[in-house]
Amino acid sequence: MATHFPGLMRKHASERPGDPALREKEYGIWQTWSWQRAEQETRWLAAGLAALGFAQGQNLALAGDNRPYLYLMFVAAQSLGGVPVPMYQDAVAAEMAFVVQDAQVRFVFAEDQEQVDKILELRASEPGLLTHIIYDDARGMRNYTHAGLISVEELMALGRQHEQQHPQLLTDAVAAVQPLDVAVILYTSGTTGRPKGVCQTHASFIGAAEGGVRIDALGSRDNVLSYLPPAWVGDFLFSMAQWLVAGFTINCPESGDTIGIDMREIGPTYYFAPPRVFEGMLTAVSIRMEDAARVKQWMHRKFMDVARRAGADILDGKPVPWRQRLMYGLGHLLVYGPLKNAMGLSRIRVAYTAGAAIGPDLFRFFRSIGVNLKQLYGQTETCAYVCIQHNGHVKLNSVGQAAPGIELKIGDSGEVLVKGVSVFKEYYRRPDATAEVIDAEGYFHTGDAGVLDHDGHLRIIDRARDVGKLASGAMFAPNYIENKLKFFPQIKEAVCFGHERDKVCAFINIDFEAVGNWAERQGLPYAGYVDLACKSEVLKMVAECVEKVNADLAAEEGMEDTQIARFLVLHKELDPDDDELTRTRKVRRGFIAEKYGVLIEALYAGLAEQFIETAVKFEDGRAGKVSATLKIMDAKTFAPVRSAA
Repeated sequence: MATHFPGLMRKHASERPGDPALREKEYGIWQTWSWQRAEQETRWLAAGLAALGFAQGQNLALAGDNRPYLYLMFVAAQSLGGVPVPMYQDAVAAEMAFVVQDAQVRFVFAEDQEQVDKILELRASEPGLLTHIIYDDARGMRNYTHAGLISVEELMALGRQHEQQHPQLLTDAVAAVQPLDVAVILYTSGTTGRPKGVCQTHASFIGAAEGGVRIDALGSRDNVLSYLPPAWVGDFLFSMAQWLVAGFTINCPESGDTIGIDMREIGPTYYFAPPRVFEGMLTAVSIRMEDAARVKQWMHRKFMDVARRAGADILDGKPVPWRQRLMYGLGHLLVYGPLKNAMGLSRIRVAYTAGAAIGPDLFRFFRSIGVNLKQLYGQTETCAYVCIQHNGHVKLNSVGQAAPGIELKIGDSGEVLVKGVSVFKEYYRRPDATAEVIDAEGYFHTGDAGVLDHDGHLRIIDRARDVGKLASGAMFAPNYIENKLKFFPQIKEAVCFGHERDKVCAFINIDFEAVGNWAERQGLPYAGYVDLACKSEVLKMVAECVEKVNADLAAEEGMEDTQIARFLVLHKELDPDDDELTRTRKVRRGFIAEKYGVLIEALYAGLAEQFIETAVKFEDGRAGKVSATLKIMDAKTFAPVRSAA
């Protein structure tokens, strides 16, 4: 096995040059890169970068959607001993500025005109940086004559010429790459402060990839849809590291709007998505069932009952009575198969979710219809690789056992500590921050609070910094409660409060599509999100969801005192553009508490309603304000359910 990414690329090109490495859908047609073509064009891209002055130790920023040349540019930079630094493609120029400044970026790969415009805006305010801009999609770029601007085609032509003049250049450069060299810098989301550049080596990501590949027997015949942000650690693990270790094919969708169609066309065998994607799939199924004929609704309910009783056991190879197995087979023909096909999951052999906790009921749904959905746990600092669930050993309330090559323990404060193959080298130019999270024994302090059961399965409670106490002394884990709320298709986001307070209160975002569909069937008119969110009928429906969550909490030891006492439905969706969520859609809890302080105080003061006016940013860049008088609801709570001794 090669010890760095350029070596893995060359290995596949040498051993199976004609096999498909990448596909891209363009103008409705799938285009294929063989391993030979991928390696050859990577070589030309690297030689072109060298001709422009890119050298060992320099950083190459990347901004764009999942495209073949974006992934090839990762390896091209690494081939010269450089370091790729992906940025979130939906970030505005101001958000990219920190990464560009911190990493001292001179070279950048920008997918299209939109990304080039942001880079040019940044360059105007950062003299000496961003001297070379390479773009992929030439549409709209005809009149762009800025200095240092060059297309991918022009870069490869320059590279071919440079390689002819310096035939030994790339061979020597790749030979100089070492396993412990930094392979990528991935910036954290900055939920608690300014982002930090996480330096991960070739060895750490390859080690993490090898562990996952062995557990799930991944190989060259597998297909993956690459659609998640390339700046996210999960995409780098699945679409780069495991791709180059296992040699499967990665498929780049035509656009974000066609992912569902592209999934059905490709039929991936291996799939990775954060919980919100699976939540969206289930919401879409629920909406379709609500609109279906009564016969179909009856059939769906009938066979989903069968699936809940037997589906997970059949998936895990456990004994199931023949009558249930027969009914399940009929259900697969009539319900589960068509459902999986509609979601693009008909050929899935293994699927993973990570990035946030997933509701047990959501997890159970997918496994019950035959989707081998498992959980992966990790952070950017651990290559998203700490715990992994093995086939036949999946627990709905855990994130699995320590992955191969990982040592795991719980600190005295309840924090999860990790040591092993996937732990990062350092924060870029931040030795102080590195020393804060890696202790003298080499353990990385994850910042998550968790417990290990008798089988070594890890259960994550919450972020350690977010775990607090109610005024009564009871433990308060807001994320745990929020995830229970978000299982309901009507609820898209939730934020809970209660630290050092006498009760738990919550902000809730409705799912506009799901609730809008429900409102239309009820004959309930609405003028937009603000109007719909304030409807008394909608508030009643959300109250029923909160009531069910409270009933669950009342039955859980240690959680019975954290039932939601009061809640309100926010008048706007929480949005990364408004700094309320990170680009990976994690709640920025402190920012929200400060921004909506008047609403929090109204909840705890016992008020029945509260007026608020909120600044928002529109998609076209304009700023505006949204105002509403929000009704505050009291939630039904339950006496604790004590189990028999």
